[in-house]
Amino acid sequence: MKKHLLILSVCWLAGHWCCGQSPADDKRQRKADRLAHKYIITDGHVDLPFRLVARNFRLEKQFLGIPISNTDGDFDYERAKKGGLSAPFMSIYVPSSYQKTGGAKAFADSLINMVQGIAKAHPDKFALANSPEEVAKNFKLGLISLPMGMENGAPVENNLQNIAYFYQRGIRYITLTHGTDNQICDSSYDTTRTWNGLSKFGESVVREMNRVGIMVDVSHISDSTFYQVMRLSQAPCIASHSSCRKFTPGFERNMSDDMIKLLAKNGGVIQINFGTNFLDGKAQAHNNQLRDQLTAFLATKGITGARSPEARPYLAEFAKANPSLFADVEMVADHIDHVVKLAGVDHVGLGSDYDGVGDTLPTGLKDVSQYPNLIYVLLKRGYSNQDIEKICYKNVFRVWNKVLDMNQK
Repeated sequence: MKKHLLILSVCWLAGHWCCGQSPADDKRQRKADRLAHKYIITDGHVDLPFRLVARNFRLEKQFLGIPISNTDGDFDYERAKKGGLSAPFMSIYVPSSYQKTGGAKAFADSLINMVQGIAKAHPDKFALANSPEEVAKNFKLGLISLPMGMENGAPVENNLQNIAYFYQRGIRYITLTHGTDNQICDSSYDTTRTWNGLSKFGESVVREMNRVGIMVDVSHISDSTFYQVMRLSQAPCIASHSSCRKFTPGFERNMSDDMIKLLAKNGGVIQINFGTNFLDGKAQAHNNQLRDQLTAFLATKGITGARSPEARPYLAEFAKANPSLFADVEMVADHIDHVVKLAGVDHVGLGSDYDGVGDTLPTGLKDVSQYPNLIYVLLKRGYSNQDIEKICYKNVFRVWNKVLDMNQK
């Protein structure tokens, strides 16, 4: 999330990712739509809270409609209902800058307050959820659940008691670090290698998360940190928004084949990130070259924001001239296929990083209304209803329940 963001945008393009389907494909698309609403869909990582705080959202009457219906960003209630999204984990994202300036815990609390406030303001649409059981209850009532995961363990500070504190506040996973090394461990994006994996305090954090009942999220951590977590954790772990390194060689933020197999051996789940840079190494390199070119071009027109209305005609022309800018929904399915081949269908899920990967989302999965497009591709590739049910929620629920059970011992 928030790393390697591409400023190109075709997000205003609406509708299904494909057209001119055969009757058999039309039937399969209708089935995909049905399954998207029949099954719970849980997404491991949606960055709505940080997007809202960046846009100066406040829990006041004139702002409360923003999470319901909004053309900005990738998530709102109306689009989520259209796509069948039932339980998006709200990312309590704490930028690495707070590790230097202080205030990480207070900032995390402010985002938790925001999520709680949204649910309280719209009880006919949203509800908090601290367990799979609560998600299932909300689903039967037609409500979208808002479980929470913390991205960056910086708010734990140097106090293990804060883990239980955040559990009580509704946090159900913690991504151990984010863009730089913190007090817990090393980051995949940092080259400093402060701890060569986990710090001593970080080892205690993993044990305490196991004890309290918070899932350990291995996204964003360095490879050495990952292997140390696997040896230490008594509970299965998740990668809430990571993809397969096979398709992005050298991109440590994604998981290698060996890591995916070990995560599965420990009972865990990798939740596939939808960002183009996570899906396609060739597109990632191409986009990095084009980014500066487009920025300079827009600057000659006096345009500094790629999402501004003034930029749209230029972006449309640029996208037309560069059709390989984005991955597509098929590439997301390729990553799912790869995990299934390595570890089995019990160890893969969805972790889109909606509202977190900027304008890099793949064709066919541009916002939360389009999960049926992915289900359609999986059906076309021969996945059974039971397989799709596992990918949509059952795999993550298994890990989540297992971790919560440890809290009861």
